[in-house]
Amino acid sequence: MRSLSILLTLSILATHVSLFAQAANIPVSAPSNVERPVAFGLPDGTPVKLRISRNLSSADAKTGETVDFEVLEEIKIGDAVIVPRGGVAIGTVTLGKPKGRMGKGGKLDINIDYMRTILSEKVALRAVKTSKGYSSTAPMTGAIVATSILFFPAAPFFLFMKGKDIKIPKGTEVTAYVSGNTELEPAKYQAAQTILGGESATSSVGLTNVSIKSDPEGADITINGNFVGSTPSAVFLKSGEHTIVITRPGYKKWERFVRLEAGSTITLNAPLEKN
Repeated sequence: MRSLSILLTLSILATHVSLFAQAANIPVSAPSNVERPVAFGLPDGTPVKLRISRNLSSADAKTGETVDFEVLEEIKIGDAVIVPRGGVAIGTVTLGKPKGRMGKGGKLDINIDYMRTILSEKVALRAVKTSKGYSSTAPMTGAIVATSILFFPAAPFFLFMKGKDIKIPKGTEVTAYVSGNTELEPAKYQAAQTILGGESATSSVGLTNVSIKSDPEGADITINGNFVGSTPSAVFLKSGEHTIVITRPGYKKWERFVRLEAGSTITLNAPLEKN
């Protein structure tokens, strides 16, 4: 009763403070943990449909190993594709434990960490898939008790019974969610749309993943006359011919003409020379 009385008193005080603030025309600030709307980007909680890219089992999964997922549906902002269908998301095995003696089932915990945008920028995700193997501990214990009464030598056999391992087959679909508001630069993604073309931008299948680095870092990257970001970065490009230019104030322009084949991965290193 005392706790209830205190809560009611606090509620009444809060109401009086709010009314006083309104009467005195004093603005009442919003809670600091309320996130502002995203101007251009992915809002917190945006669903992302994924599919695991390989078989996984608690029998051999190692804590800390990475797990690849495939993005099943493109994610767009207006007409700009942010994450293509067939894009990549990365997870981590946070607990991999095989089945054990005494009927203990295996354990397999997977955390989905992030996905890559069409410009290879990371977008944090949240989704923990926790599974526990079938555990025969309870029925096994009963069997030991019953058997030890009737025929004690049979008990050790039950001590070596095992539970089941968790098996997640390739192709299993899960849903993750964007973790926190993720702001993106609209100019870069609109430029990527121009470079890739409407149809090519909707899927990473058949595109080339181009990683671009420079020394020193922080140089501007222009592809076919479109600014796409700063070094180091990675972008998806359609097959064909492209002109890549790296510029940084105080340094000479670095320029390369490349001919790309679909589905390949390349890395470009630009050692910049001072003027």
